[in-house]
Amino acid sequence: MLETLQKASTKETSKMPKLKTKSGAKKRFKLTGRGKVRAQQAGKQHGMIKRTNKFIRNARGSTILKAQDAKVVKRFMPYG
Repeated sequence: MLETLQKASTKETSKMPKLKTKSGAKKRFKLTGRGKVRAQQAGKQHGMIKRTNKFIRNARGSTILKAQDAKVVKRFMPYG
């Protein structure tokens, strides 16, 4: 009985704690199948009157983040 108690206690302590995902990151970013980070285009929340039609047209949909920015976002989302 003592052996099983010792095994159970070592098993519990050797587990690494789970990492939490930043809730702001999971709402704003998605990972593609190849692991790239997809985000919405910036600058389209308000103030469209002062934007050019070309800007509004080019800012449709979503975009893939550059590697430097994606590295930061992936740190906030440890499990994808």
